Amino acid sequence: MRFVIWAVRLVVFVLVLLFALKNTEPVDVGLYADHVIRAVPLIVVMLVAFAVGAVFAVLVVMPASMRRRREVARLRREVVRLQEASARRPGEEAPVAPEAIAPLAPL
Repeated sequence: MRFVIWAVRLVVFVLVLLFALKNTEPVDVGLYADHVIRAVPLIVVMLVAFAVGAVFAVLVVMPASMRRRREVARLRREVVRLQEASARRPGEEAPVAPEAIAPLAPL
């Protein structure tokens, strides 16, 4: 399986390298207020645009990911609490969890 993964990585690297070598002609990049950066290789412009898009995608996905992590941590604490409660002796009194008195508000 590792061989297949490395073969796929090598193929993708070669394709990206060939794409970069094919797109080296200089282009002018127009910014705001008539500011122009002249003679920038096209592949550099494309890679910067890709990187900016990837950063924005991560920023959009991050809040939902953090919410899921908090929920998983809360559920793990609940599992540990329930395991401890089931491991107690029959005569012992179980402590009341704060969530049982005042449930947490949904996120």
